[in-house]
Amino acid sequence: MKELELNIPSKAQPFLRWAGGKTWLTKYLSKVKGFNYNDYYEPFLGGAATFFYLTPKKKSYLSDLNAELIETYITIQINVDGVIEKLQHFKNEEIAYYEARDAIFTTDTEKAARFIYLNQHSFNGIHRVNSSGKYNVPYGFRKKNYINIENLKKASLALANTTILTGDFYSILDNLRPRDLVFLDPPYTVSHNNNGFIAYNEKIFSLNDQVRLSKMIDEIKSKGAFYILTNAAHKTIDEIFEKGDTKLELLRGSTIGGAKAKRGQTSEYIFTNIDI
Repeated sequence: MKELELNIPSKAQPFLRWAGGKTWLTKYLSKVKGFNYNDYYEPFLGGAATFFYLTPKKKSYLSDLNAELIETYITIQINVDGVIEKLQHFKNEEIAYYEARDAIFTTDTEKAARFIYLNQHSFNGIHRVNSSGKYNVPYGFRKKNYINIENLKKASLALANTTILTGDFYSILDNLRPRDLVFLDPPYTVSHNNNGFIAYNEKIFSLNDQVRLSKMIDEIKSKGAFYILTNAAHKTIDEIFEKGDTKLELLRGSTIGGAKAKRGQTSEYIFTNIDI
């Protein structure tokens, strides 16, 4: 009753802003919540919107190549109170932001708190590092209070029955069993609506990586497991992932970009071997 009065969601929401995050997709996944699957895998974790929405009943395996991101999730999982305490020391001020961006922290709770703080106050929530691996996103002048203690504690509880690892997406095949579910949300190599390739993302996740991901989906299916793939609505993507499975094209709002970026409706593909 208290949660209803305070209008607090009963389950965890993403505590990170993430470019390409899938909060917009969750309203389409109601049939998946009631779908009978075993363990859950998400190898491109990002903001974890889909994981938090589905709240898988059995074991979950969450992973990403971004080591700082994964270390943050692990610390929230095992010591959320320590992270919350450290978050209280950061200020939403430009000078404080750049001081934190340049600072080197040594404890797990300090590093996780710094990651969340920078993520919440950076320009558009973008995660970007330079050639030396140093985070270099400018201050975003965001006024919203980002410390939601209740949600962080719910996230910690949601992560309790999970294995969280840094690693390549292909490694999930090692433990995959029949009727497991794999949610795949790779970095987009191409832009939406047939507009061409994204130069920056091509370095992170190349067209060859997309082809490799398509081959992994074949292996997922051969194991009798299920997959849901999100990707840019682009003819090249359509050709790579066409397998005779269900393909949906959904509209979403575009919110990532600079002041001069075009913001509006873009479309994305959903590929799956589940009847949704």
